[in-house]
Amino acid sequence: MSTNPGGIDLRQALSRTLHEHWLLFLIEGIVLVVLGMLAIVVPVVATIAVAILIGWLFLISGVVGLVTTFMARHAPGFWWSLVSAVLGIAAGIVLLDWPISGAVSLTLLLIVFFVIEGVASIMYALEHKKELTGRWAWMLVSGIIDLILAVIILAGLPETATWALGLLVGINMLFGGTSMIAIALHARGSAPGAPSASSAA
Repeated sequence: MSTNPGGIDLRQALSRTLHEHWLLFLIEGIVLVVLGMLAIVVPVVATIAVAILIGWLFLISGVVGLVTTFMARHAPGFWWSLVSAVLGIAAGIVLLDWPISGAVSLTLLLIVFFVIEGVASIMYALEHKKELTGRWAWMLVSGIIDLILAVIILAGLPETATWALGLLVGINMLFGGTSMIAIALHARGSAPGAPSASSAA
């Protein structure tokens, strides 16, 4: 008798979906790998594209926020909502008009992220090295690498702002696409939704 029929059904449905649409996942993975390689080869273009995309997101969210704020102008917090919407629109316009300047600001945020992530990883590794056994050293190295990346990017400003974001986005897309290709190829050869021996009992 199965103790978790809902979970088994969900796994079988997921397996069946992956098997039936493996080609779509494969195509998506290939597209991500190609875009990731282009972003790595031409990181300046990718950085500008990221800045413009974020600019549009800020602008659209600001406009939507402004409309909803005036539609609910009698609700509490009207002025705070209005300020938030206006700031979103202003940030979007700045990023769209001066994407390189926006890339500098985004790169500074990236540096802050690397510093916080690096310090947190190092402290976590040192505090838990007894429980983590051999893995704590890898976490310590990961934190140190984060800090080194932050120093390299900070030392090279403003030049690094033109490529840092694009390069990291490219690396992320490359690894994401490779993972999706691997999942698609595995799903192609697997049996669609075949129940396991334990679930059949």
